[in-house]
Amino acid sequence: MNRKRNQSRTSPVQTTTLKGTVPLELSLGEALRRLRQRERVSVRTLASKCGFSPSFISQVELNQASPSLASLERIAAGLGVTLGEFFHPAERLGPDIVRSSVRPVLQSGWSHSQIESLGSPGRMEAMLVTIHSSGTSGKKMYPSNTEMFAMILAGSVTLELPDGTQVLHRGDAITIPAGTPHRWENLGTKDVQLLRVVPR
Repeated sequence: MNRKRNQSRTSPVQTTTLKGTVPLELSLGEALRRLRQRERVSVRTLASKCGFSPSFISQVELNQASPSLASLERIAAGLGVTLGEFFHPAERLGPDIVRSSVRPVLQSGWSHSQIESLGSPGRMEAMLVTIHSSGTSGKKMYPSNTEMFAMILAGSVTLELPDGTQVLHRGDAITIPAGTPHRWENLGTKDVQLLRVVPR
């Protein structure tokens, strides 16, 4: 795969649902604009907080650029929100059932992967991350602001950490402390699926 910088132009990033169901109304760009306006953060200020150029943030809002998974986390952190808030505009009260056939999906063309929301943001945030062959979470290791639990549900994935590289297989699990730089990469030929759970 031709690896480009996180700010490269790629195919539009759309928010969709699986198995031919009706797509959600918001694209990633529209969700980003909604959250940025809700938090009253200008494009220039958000870009400064994330370490990106204002033009890149504008391109993402226009669905003209596809951020990597790590870049999307940086944008969320710059806004002071979680990834789950890109899927759900408000927290729900009470049990939240998410049918497997209608899980909302965010596609990342750059990372060659996708994120599926497993529920509305609450005290914890659960997502199903699929990394396709030759996909990666980012160009280099990036630390998350919160502790992360991950369990491999399918395939084998390479996890780069400051003290070395680990290969995790189906059934393996790891807890990554907050602030620990890490990078996921699928070096195999089959999709990798991992359950990602973080506190809010």
